[in-house]
Amino acid sequence: MKVAEQLRELERVAEQLEVRVSYEPMTGLVSGAGGLCRVKGEYRVIIDRRLRPPERVRLLVDALSRFDTSKVEMDAGVRALFGGRGPAGGDVRQSA
Repeated sequence: MKVAEQLRELERVAEQLEVRVSYEPMTGLVSGAGGLCRVKGEYRVIIDRRLRPPERVRLLVDALSRFDTSKVEMDAGVRALFGGRGPAGGDVRQSA
């Protein structure tokens, strides 16, 4: 599976988990690659739009691994990206 396809699949998984994904410029006072946050009760993954697709995939996998994805249908190749990583203390929503 190509990186662009992995990215689309991860974005679809995020949508199923009700996690909004957005690509924003991370410049000025805000710097970094981005990550998971909660804005007005909604989980979001904000990603620096200058990142290349492989970096976007890594960031999304890191963010989504904090949620219980066991019941979410996804491509086996994308599931393998999680490498058995899952929420250590349960779904992030349970601790919020």
